[in-house]
Amino acid sequence: MWRGLGYLLGSLTTAVVALFALPVLVFPAMARAWASWHRHRADRLLLSPPSGPVRVGTWRVLGWLGAFIGTSLAFGIVVVVCAGNAVTTAVTVPLWWALPPGTRAGGFAAGVPLTGWGTALTLGTAQFAAFAALTYWLVPLLARLHARICVASLSPSAADRLARRVETLTETRADAMKAHGAELRRIERDLHDGTQARLVAIAMRLGVARESLGEDPQLVGRLLREAHENTEEAMAELRGVIRTIYPPILADRGLAGALTALGSRSAIDTALDIGDLGTIPAAVEAVAYFTIAEALTNAAKHSRATRATVRAARAGDRLSIEVTDDGIGGADATLGTGLAGIRHRVLALDGVLSVHSPAGGPTTITVSLPCES
Repeated sequence: MWRGLGYLLGSLTTAVVALFALPVLVFPAMARAWASWHRHRADRLLLSPPSGPVRVGTWRVLGWLGAFIGTSLAFGIVVVVCAGNAVTTAVTVPLWWALPPGTRAGGFAAGVPLTGWGTALTLGTAQFAAFAALTYWLVPLLARLHARICVASLSPSAADRLARRVETLTETRADAMKAHGAELRRIERDLHDGTQARLVAIAMRLGVARESLGEDPQLVGRLLREAHENTEEAMAELRGVIRTIYPPILADRGLAGALTALGSRSAIDTALDIGDLGTIPAAVEAVAYFTIAEALTNAAKHSRATRATVRAARAGDRLSIEVTDDGIGGADATLGTGLAGIRHRVLALDGVLSVHSPAGGPTTITVSLPCES
């Protein structure tokens, strides 16, 4: 009730301000900023996730502005009458004797003279109870109605959502193609500069060793030893390249087991909270794994964090991931390669990424991924 009362009184105040500021609010940029702020207030009252800036057309915003002023004034006046009468009754009844002679009761008992404590207490108590009950019942109802009207007026239509969806998919497809091309080039470079170079060196040593058989046993032994060492190093590098494509631990232990191993290897103290994940497509597992790995790396490397918490849970057809660290904050998903890489991976699977990192911390990275097979 108190939250609703503050919301409605705030809306009444801003509606009065809007009446005087109409010449300024008709400009699209100002109208959108005003609408976004009120949409944020409505989301907060309804305990809905923040919806971000308003993205509907200018005429929709101006239509909302007219509806907002009308409903705010109407609902606000009703609340002021109900709550004002309750407060006025609570204040004046104990002081009836100090009022001018002949004063009569207000509200529903208007016209009845206050001639003594009996009249004052009886009518005052009944009037206060009635207006308090009316306020208690009406305020939350009107506040929710007002907030829902605001949300409905400023929410994109089905056509707007479809257009935005197509735009987002076009952007994420382009980002995914760029990320895919960069990943292929990285793998090719790692194989060419690392594994292939070592295999060439091994072949050369084995060739020299074959030609030296029977002539210089010591040289043959040294070459074979070096070839053996290079073979192990090449295998280690090859395993490293494979890990960047799809970590084998995901196939061996599943996402929950892989995250447990990832947390134990983290450079900072990491607490895990992993729910029942069920069966998750391999592509989603890989994105979840690399997202958490990159987030923990960033926390240890850039955030000066000493502790992190990783939560992973399945809710219906969505996999939710949250990584929180106690670092200095200030992370920006639009800067750097770490968070940008996470963003590309998540959006490529039609996921949602949210980064909350105020200056001074903490940093919270939230990811939601679809899990349909």
